[in-house]
Order: sequence, then C-alpha cells, then structure tokens
Amino acid sequence: MFILYAIIAGLIVGLLLGGRPAGLATITVRWSALIVGGMLAQVILFSAPVTERIGDLGPLVYMATTGVVLLAVVANWRIRGLAIVAAGAACNFAAILANGGYMPAGAAAMAALGRVEDTAYSNSALLAHPALEPLTDIFYIPRGIPFSNVFSVGDVLIGLGIAITIVIAMRRPAPDGRIRPPASSEAIRPS
Repeated sequence: MFILYAIIAGLIVGLLLGGRPAGLATITVRWSALIVGGMLAQVILFSAPVTERIGDLGPLVYMATTGVVLLAVVANWRIRGLAIVAAGAACNFAAILANGGYMPAGAAAMAALGRVEDTAYSNSALLAHPALEPLTDIFYIPRGIPFSNVFSVGDVLIGLGIAITIVIAMRRPAPDGRIRPPASSEAIRPS
C-alpha cells in the first residue's frame, strides 16, 4: 500500500506543478503484464486462504514473483523515474533473497504497529539477525494512518520513483505544446 501513497503524491505534485493527467497516457510500459501479474500473484500469495495452504512454496513464489517484477521494471529503465524504482526493487529483492524468501521486519517497527509474528507465510517475518538488515522493513507508517504497515528503504525508492515518473509524465507538453489545457476564457477568445 506504500505505492498507493506514492501515486497520490505524484498526482498531487503533478497537478500543483501545472501538469495534466492526460500526460500519463504517454507512458508506454514494456512487459506491463509481467509487472501486474507479479504484483497480483503476491497479493494472492499473501491472502489468508492461500497463506494457510502454501507451505514451503511461499518463499519460492515470493522470490520468483519479485524477480519477475524487477526484471520487467529494469526493462523500462529509460522511462524517467523508473531507474529509481528499479534500484528500490533491487534492494528489496536482495533482502528477500538473502533471507530465504522472506522480507524481515524490524521488531521495533512491528511492535509499534501492535503486530506479532504470523504463523502463516507472510511477506514480512521477524528474524533475530536478518541478512542485509538496513534493506529490510525497519520503518513503519504509524497506526491511525490508513494502510499502516512496515516498509523498507527499497519501498521508499520505489515510491519516490513512481511519484517522479507520474510528475514527469504529467508535465509533458500537450500536442499543441501547452502544459495545461487553455482556460475557458482563452478557448472563447474571438478571432
């Protein structure tokens, strides 16, 4: 859900800077089905009915889907802002791989959210001494804020990259060269 905040921030900043939402239609993402498919697979993987049954396959599926999404994002690195997304995704992928298919969550961050370790497979796991600890979920969105959860440096980079990509796309000139559509008084101006 961290990505949702990045999208909202990108849209708000884009509008405040005179951008237009129609500019988002100019983004052409290669392998978008892999990105969407990988992310949907993770949503399904971490849903209660699946986590109860997935067993030892959970970490393998998580690593595979994370790798697929990273590969597809890297394929789009030329889209301004997506290199930052790729860097964040690479940080997360490294932490997940180094910890056997789990993204470790900091005990302090989990405690601040009032959470304890789940018995079912989850994308976050409490590990005493995780590998690549600075890249793990050691930060948190406080309780009381919608979608409060733990997050990592990689998640911050992903969010920042998404917001930048949105702002840049919204600021692209319209076909007539304008950033913003004409005001209604300009559109009615007599010839």
